[in-house]
Amino acid sequence: MEAITGTSIGVTIGMTIILMGFCGFMTGQAIANTWRPAWQLVPYALLLGCVDRFMVFALFEGELLSLSGYIFDTVILFAITFAAFRLTQVNKMLSQYPWLYERVGPFAYRAREGADVR
Repeated sequence: MEAITGTSIGVTIGMTIILMGFCGFMTGQAIANTWRPAWQLVPYALLLGCVDRFMVFALFEGELLSLSGYIFDTVILFAITFAAFRLTQVNKMLSQYPWLYERVGPFAYRAREGADVR
């Protein structure tokens, strides 16, 4: 695992999943709350990946220019960011239009029967 991430598993969990994952979660919520499209998550996730690589390098002497580590971290951060985006988007749609939509799951909603959704 250390060969892929460029640092130890503890640092990966602490920095990438907990600290930067929180930043990614907040980013996804912010983009969804302002009704921006999902494609805007991509540049933010790429930037969060850069910040994560730098923080791992600066604080824990990890590899700064580890391409596999950057890709690994960025994929995790994008998944967290997209999950937060979708959760927030679904919650907003259900709270703002409860007569039109009903919850199917945490990441999905559907039109209510008899609702005229155009």
